Amino acid sequence: MIDGAILAQAEALLAACRQRGLKIATAESCTGGLVAGALTAIAGSSDVVERGFVTYSNEAKVEAIGVDADLIGEHGAVSEPVARAMATGALARSRADLAVAVTGIAGPGGGSAAKPVGLVHFAVAMRTGKVLHREERLGDIGRSEVRRLSVAVALTMLEEACAAA
Repeated sequence: MIDGAILAQAEALLAACRQRGLKIATAESCTGGLVAGALTAIAGSSDVVERGFVTYSNEAKVEAIGVDADLIGEHGAVSEPVARAMATGALARSRADLAVAVTGIAGPGGGSAAKPVGLVHFAVAMRTGKVLHREERLGDIGRSEVRRLSVAVALTMLEEACAAA
């Protein structure tokens, strides 16, 4: 289900966070919990993984992690402002030190000229107040591959945030 490279990346991230005493929360839309799933596939991850939110619908983003509905209305769920709000909302509603957010269009449908299939926005919020953002245009490479690559990017961003914390 989760490939070996992702599992190795998750294991390294957990070790780095454990060494620094950091906890992680996730807020996931297009990945549907796969980031949390990759992390919790590793035995002993409970000392690092604090909680995960699967906020697939706009309503869930608003209700579970406090994303402003007007922000979604203005920018769309797949946008930098919403990714940042998801990450900060997950951090605020957890006891984690780092929170990663993923929102995108995995396909096969749902894309547009402005927001094509494969567009994914990522954000990591840190207790220091810093929020990192990354936009990836992965292309129309298939739903599973968009989601798999999105998990890898999310884990990479968490690694970067862990090193900076």
